[in-house]
Amino acid sequence: MQPTMEEFDSEDSGVQDVGPQINGLVVQILETTSVLLVRIRQKLLEMAILICVILLVFWVALFLYGSFYYSFMPTANFITPVYFYSRTDCPSPQHSVCYFPVANVSLLKNGKHQVMTYDQPYQITLELEMPESPANQELGMFPVKMTPYSKAGQIVDVTAHSAMLHYRSSLLQALGTVVFSPMLLTGASEQKQSVIVELYSEFKDDSYKPTVGAVIEIHSQHIQIYSAHLYIFAHFTGIRYLLYHFPLISALIGVMSNFAFLSLIIVLSFLQFNLISHRTPGKAVKLQEEKNEQDGLNDQSEPQDEENVDAMECNSVEVEESIPDMGVEESDDDSRELAEDEPTCEAGDGEMILKHRHLSQGMLKSSQALTGTIDKTYYRVGVCSSC
Repeated sequence: MQPTMEEFDSEDSGVQDVGPQINGLVVQILETTSVLLVRIRQKLLEMAILICVILLVFWVALFLYGSFYYSFMPTANFITPVYFYSRTDCPSPQHSVCYFPVANVSLLKNGKHQVMTYDQPYQITLELEMPESPANQELGMFPVKMTPYSKAGQIVDVTAHSAMLHYRSSLLQALGTVVFSPMLLTGASEQKQSVIVELYSEFKDDSYKPTVGAVIEIHSQHIQIYSAHLYIFAHFTGIRYLLYHFPLISALIGVMSNFAFLSLIIVLSFLQFNLISHRTPGKAVKLQEEKNEQDGLNDQSEPQDEENVDAMECNSVEVEESIPDMGVEESDDDSRELAEDEPTCEAGDGEMILKHRHLSQGMLKSSQALTGTIDKTYYRVGVCSSC
């Protein structure tokens, strides 16, 4: 069977009904997608700002901890070589003391900054590398003297300690030579000893006379020295001890503490800013409401004033006439003419209505004769007696 025209019409109407629905659905999907993209963009922007703020706060916390560590922690250790020399300013060859080895050591880092900090105890030791020669073995004990001085050349302190080589028998020396002969022959090892002399166990620098150098003397004429080094170690206590001996844990605690403190300050500032921004629109709205209420009261009072004015105008009596009394009696015709020209009360908004009327011919003639003017019109002013 072939479809009829009614069926075609019903199908066309169904297609027409579905078309707007599809268009509306597509528009709704597009709007939802655009809103979702905007929200995703806002969230990504907020997360990027948050990450930047966190990184900035972290670097600031790290910088603060580094600045504190650099300013609070003194030099932990200082090592400098000591070069001995013999004096040549002897008054006479008979003074054998003049030939003692002496060295002048600078106690400044890079020649500018002081090594030792005020009120910090330091251990100062001298390390001497001496060969196991018969001359050194025959020395026995020899004194070592140290004299620190200030920038002005003032002596800060004087100390002296004794040292000597460790004893080794001839048999032990022979066995050691045989055992380490390959290393001795190749130069990898030497027959020497390191003698450590503790000059100060707890040296504290004077704030009025800060130490910038020291003179070291060895009171022995025949001593033989390969090399010498001066060691300065700081004895830390309290927080400095923790910072020096546990650097990683101290750094972690210090940076996290600074980070937490800075984060707290930022959060409190943000909350205060939001509180102020919320209070300001509230005050503005309150002021606007008060202004609107005041305007409403004024609008209510204005109609009442207008009604009072209208009532007063409506209840007022007729104002005085503007026509002067010339002493002329009006005739009956004139009075009739005047009556015909009397003003009438017209409907209005309560305003005063002014009407004028023409005078009679007799009155005009008499007035013209008196005044000598022509075509002068006189007016009578009046108001409505009832509104």
